[in-house]
This record gives sequence, structure tokens and C-alpha cells, in this order.
Amino acid sequence: MTTVNMHEAKTGLSKLVEAIENGTESEIILARNGKPVARIVPLGEFPVVDVSKRLGIAEGQFGSYSLEEFNEPDAKIARMMIEGPLFPDEPVVEPTKPKKSA
Repeated sequence: MTTVNMHEAKTGLSKLVEAIENGTESEIILARNGKPVARIVPLGEFPVVDVSKRLGIAEGQFGSYSLEEFNEPDAKIARMMIEGPLFPDEPVVEPTKPKKSA
């Protein structure tokens, strides 16, 4: 494991990456003013990403639901907005006006 300051890393980045690629170095620590801040490691050492928490994990576990089925209620909702309530026998409640205080 080699520690390299930022200025040195900037000027010799290709050499550092080459050392990682050919296995000369297994890890290179990058330091700023002597304090370690990052490390360069081969890609093969990265942890495996847990894909079980990604969207779509439940794909195929539920029945199919097509776009047409999803959009089906839209016409009914639009009709209710134009024509009135879903249950026309319900009384229409008028909004109350605030009382004036004396």
C-alpha cells in the first residue's frame, strides 16, 4: 500500500492507475497535506450491490395490469366532474359562510 499526496497524484495519475492494473499495487491511498482522504483500488474489489431493494423487484408476482385498464376509470372520473356527484340521490351541501361578528 502506497500513500501519495494530491500534487504527486495529479502529475502521475496514469502511472498510479497502471500500478493498480498490473497488480504492482493492491491499493493506493491519496492524501491531502499528509492526511489520507481517498483510495484507489481495482474495480474487482468493490462490494456487490444489493439489488433486492431496487424498483421492479416484485415484477411478475402480481397479475397483469395493462395501460388501458389503468386508464379505464379516467372517463368515469371526468364524467363525474362535469355531471356532478357519483350518487345523484345525495343531497348537495352548500358551503357555509362565516358569520359576521358584532
